[in-house]
Amino acid sequence: MDNTGSNENSGRRITHIIFAFALAEILVHLFSNAFAHYGYFRDELYYIACSRHLAAGYVDQPPLSSFILFISIKLFGDSIFALRLLPALASGITVYVTGLIARKLNGGTFAVTLACLTMAITPQFLGTNTIYSMNSFDWLFWSLGAYIVLLIVQSEEGGLRIKQLWILLGVVLGLGLLNKIDMLWFGFSLFVGLLLTPQRIHLKTIWPYIAAIIALVIFSPYIVWNITHNFATLEFIHNASSIKYASQNPLNFISDTILAMNPLALPVWLAGIYFFFFNKEGKKFRLVGHLFLVSFVVLIINWHSKAEYIAPAFPILLAGGGVMFERKASRRGFGWTRIAIPSVVTISGLLLLPFALPVLPVQTFIDYSKATGITPSSGESNEVASLPQFYADMFGWENMAATVSKVYLSLPPDERKQTVVFARNYGDAGAIDFYRSRYPLPKVISGHNNYWFWGKGDSTFATVLVIGGTLKGNLEVCDSVTEAAIIRDKYSMPYENNLPVFVCRGFNIPFAEIWNRMRVFI
Repeated sequence: MDNTGSNENSGRRITHIIFAFALAEILVHLFSNAFAHYGYFRDELYYIACSRHLAAGYVDQPPLSSFILFISIKLFGDSIFALRLLPALASGITVYVTGLIARKLNGGTFAVTLACLTMAITPQFLGTNTIYSMNSFDWLFWSLGAYIVLLIVQSEEGGLRIKQLWILLGVVLGLGLLNKIDMLWFGFSLFVGLLLTPQRIHLKTIWPYIAAIIALVIFSPYIVWNITHNFATLEFIHNASSIKYASQNPLNFISDTILAMNPLALPVWLAGIYFFFFNKEGKKFRLVGHLFLVSFVVLIINWHSKAEYIAPAFPILLAGGGVMFERKASRRGFGWTRIAIPSVVTISGLLLLPFALPVLPVQTFIDYSKATGITPSSGESNEVASLPQFYADMFGWENMAATVSKVYLSLPPDERKQTVVFARNYGDAGAIDFYRSRYPLPKVISGHNNYWFWGKGDSTFATVLVIGGTLKGNLEVCDSVTEAAIIRDKYSMPYENNLPVFVCRGFNIPFAEIWNRMRVFI
């Protein structure tokens, strides 16, 4: 009997399912963006500033996401909806690629459905793509890279053109690195995986090395930038690990990962690990599984890793888990899993959704958080108030700019011409920068990350409006200090609430010395 027609119908049905999940993911984000209850996220304001200072690199990130944002703003503007449009599209494409991976692992309708569903409703994934950042594209590059590696593994049987796949992988790795340097873990995991699997035969050809060279060439502008900027990124990484993320440890890393990836979806990705390393059918794809496993071990050894670091590798496990559960469900007595597993994943995902997407009004969210017993948290060593840091960092920025503007307008007109704002972190600096188009504000300077390079050496001012700090601290460098206002926002992070605005006049030590003291790469 000819099964060609039924196979084609099945293939079309699976393609439609993958597309439907991808489209649904995009629409959920577009809806959330269109009716956003909260404001711009701290990092988004910094990304906008970076897009206005295009360069081959930045202290805390490679340049690709800033260049993409530059183009996006030119095309769509800088409203919250426009700013978050590309992350929404990236999320949909990532779900689509996850479905393709499950399909290429010989998964059928149930496998693809479970993989796409679990991916689409994962809290970490939803939250990452809620805002504009390099992390949205990081998920996409990881999933694309994993899909290409899977094609390379299958090419030994299916006769696909190895040369083209390795070249394409080199391009994806290079762009991924130019977006976020954690693609180094992908590359290292791929190398280790090649050594540990039959695919090591590829190391006897030139093509993996060609791919590595392509990736290195694409990534080289950021390397050159660091060489010419005294390896600022290495200083940033060291400070972040030893200070900002000092409270992180392997136990926190594992527990946070389970929560961030939806606790009740744990069986799906554990099944993915089983599929790649213990299942007879899945073992031939172990190279793909090593992309996750080796990266996970590296991050454990790093000690101060955050859950978001390993998250982009999860499409691999969710695809494998979907296939494993499909095989299990086909056995006698296990048919109930076809309903139970997707139902549990969906219910738990929906319960956690308000913690990833700002779909609830703020007070409603606070009440919901209390009712669920999930207390506000921070991935950094910071105190939190009524909101988790992810949401608290969406509050207070316009109010900050408006308050500083009032202080600025209170100065004599001649003095305003020689006034700048000093912000102690890139969030405050980004807010002043962004809202200069809406409020009368002078130039802002800061010693935090790339703002330090943008303001270095500029001392053509006599008055500084300082956001935060203390009267005593400011008197150490200024002749005259007056507290002029207080910035208040009850929903912002505690360290951004009740901030004084000081008017500081005259330096009692050379500005160059002050500026070097202000440098903070973290």
